[in-house]
Amino acid sequence: MQIKKRVAVVGAGMTKFMRRAQETGKELAFEAVRQALDSCNMRIEDIQSVALGSAPDAFDGVHMKGEYLLDGAGAWGKPYSRSFVGGGTGVFSLIHGWWHVASGLFDTCLVVAEEKMSSCLPHPQTAFLTIFDNMIERPLGPNLIWIFALEMQRYMQTYKIPKEQIAQVAVKNKRNALDHPSAQIAQKVTLQDVLNSEVMAYPVQRLDISPVSDGACAIVLASEDVARKITDSPVWIDGVGWNLDTTYWTNRDLYFPRYVANAARMAYAMAGVRNPRKEIDFAEPYDPFDYKELHHMEGLLLCRKGEAPKLTAEGVTERDGNLPVCPSGGLLGVGNPIAAAGLMKICELFWQLRGEAGKRQIPGDPRTAVAQAWGDLMQIGTVVVMRG
Repeated sequence: MQIKKRVAVVGAGMTKFMRRAQETGKELAFEAVRQALDSCNMRIEDIQSVALGSAPDAFDGVHMKGEYLLDGAGAWGKPYSRSFVGGGTGVFSLIHGWWHVASGLFDTCLVVAEEKMSSCLPHPQTAFLTIFDNMIERPLGPNLIWIFALEMQRYMQTYKIPKEQIAQVAVKNKRNALDHPSAQIAQKVTLQDVLNSEVMAYPVQRLDISPVSDGACAIVLASEDVARKITDSPVWIDGVGWNLDTTYWTNRDLYFPRYVANAARMAYAMAGVRNPRKEIDFAEPYDPFDYKELHHMEGLLLCRKGEAPKLTAEGVTERDGNLPVCPSGGLLGVGNPIAAAGLMKICELFWQLRGEAGKRQIPGDPRTAVAQAWGDLMQIGTVVVMRG
């Protein structure tokens, strides 16, 4: 596709992440959209197109979820499409909306991501018991916890990583989330709290895992000429990347997420980032489990393979460190409504690069940041580079 227009983020909105018994997915989407439009003094009439991201229909407990969410997402009477690539959806939905504007087809696009996981009864993991069987061609009854346990074990064994170094990610992110007004499980936990928590599927323990969440996020995109009329501080989408690896994860060495690295190289090339370790000021990698932050830091080429645990232990990834990672609190602290979780990371880049992150604000003047999400059967990487 020929890129005809530079694209900026000009507004963002986010609901509180939590389990919700009353609000529907439509209502969550509406709340996020209302916040995003209000943040940039726009009306729904100013929006020319809508891009929705939402993961499997089973999570919301409805059929044809894209159509169901249409009016709540502000898409009545507008060009509208839904994308979903599992956990990678939130970041990919921004890429999806970016296409709409960068292509020259529209000057504005509203990107919405929603998930109501508490509707998937008795638990969202039940959805994973069967959806992968057609790909792995055997009735293993997999769920994400034991799949992640395999990958985590391989990562730890390859680089001789002690569990204590991985658990530090959960401690950091849950603490960071104490400063996020939308956080679901922000809390002060100690290393021993994590190490003593219930074993789910060794070596994964309860406090290594993000929670079941309901929530929505929305982003307003605009072409450069329109963005400069809306705000004096647009945040530019300078690079996008995505990669789909094989579903045959049993044939891959799981110690390194090559799908993230491929997506990152694509996004960095577009953004003109030649040395991400020096040019990226902070990062929001996907962290549904604590080791995945480390795994994805390496996939984003922010450090050498096997080096992320050491950087975390040395405090490099703290909010006031040399490379802040998940200053928002990430999925481990803020919550994990699958699609909305990825777009939450885009919201955090937007707020941080505008200096609007409040108590979470990174010291100094961050100018370049990267967000990433992971999806499906350990196979999809979606990456966005943004600059203030």
